[in-house]
Amino acid sequence: MNSWDAGLAGLLVGTMGVSLLSNALVLLCLLHSADIRRQAPALFTLNLTCGNLLCTVVNMPLTLAGVVAQRPPAGDRLCRLAAFLDTFLAANSMLSMAALSIDRWVAVVFPLSYRAKMRLRDAALMVAYTWLHALTFPAAALALSWLGFHQLYASCTLCSRRPDERLRFAVFTGVFHALSFLLSFVVLCCTYCKVLKVARFHCKRIDVITMQTLVLLVDIHPSVRERCLEEQKRRRQRASRKISTFIGTFLVCFAPYVITRLVELSSAVPISSHWGVLSKCLAYSKAASDPFVYSLLRHQYRKSCKEILNRVLHRRSLRSSGLTRDSHSQNILPVSE
Repeated sequence: MNSWDAGLAGLLVGTMGVSLLSNALVLLCLLHSADIRRQAPALFTLNLTCGNLLCTVVNMPLTLAGVVAQRPPAGDRLCRLAAFLDTFLAANSMLSMAALSIDRWVAVVFPLSYRAKMRLRDAALMVAYTWLHALTFPAAALALSWLGFHQLYASCTLCSRRPDERLRFAVFTGVFHALSFLLSFVVLCCTYCKVLKVARFHCKRIDVITMQTLVLLVDIHPSVRERCLEEQKRRRQRASRKISTFIGTFLVCFAPYVITRLVELSSAVPISSHWGVLSKCLAYSKAASDPFVYSLLRHQYRKSCKEILNRVLHRRSLRSSGLTRDSHSQNILPVSE
């Protein structure tokens, strides 16, 4: 194994560790907080988190074994199962992000009717559609025997070894990525552009009120005026920064792999195996970044994490104080005797 393979293996191990810990923490927050569970986005987050964990414990270790051994990491049946899971989880992850963007669009554009438009039942129907949509392509690939170990990506995924099926497989791959990656990207752009438009409109209204107040308050201290203007600037940038993070992480993680899969179908362009594995690692890195982008940096999840940490520390302090009392009583008993 050369230095490139060792670096890619290290990247995979790091991605697995971060993904496992962060997604497990999101699950703990969902189990701990009833307030989070009562909201419709919790279903989308749960679906995304479970998919990320499944990818972390099944697909990433097999790819790591493929990178290290430079050969199929498992038997044919297990590899086909892992390829089925890989295709399903990739589509499910993309569509779950699209569902979360639709939820944010409804919440921002229709705030007064959000609870009526986005109930838990509606969220469950969207998750059911996501599963049905995501299951269609791996099921078709399984029926056509287009699942197995792909040497370019050192992983069990979509592949076709028969030259006479090249055109059919190319059409299938193109349709799959168009109805998963491209569809989700278009939904993300449309919904978040609407959200950004509404957010900027509200910022302008707040800015007008702020400036009118600053004009009326003649005797206000200059430092207070500066703080108000700085907050006004931060408010304008906050929505743009969040939306660029949502769309940017989606593109950075998934676009290299999808483009590589499409370019691979053209035999005129040779692709390095190192780049193939790196693009696959970038796709896997979405499982590690999702908990931070969609969950752990939000106020409710941070609050839930603090409560869980306080509970753990409280139990430890009670246990340690109990042990101290027991040892103290054991030391006193012989003296009294």
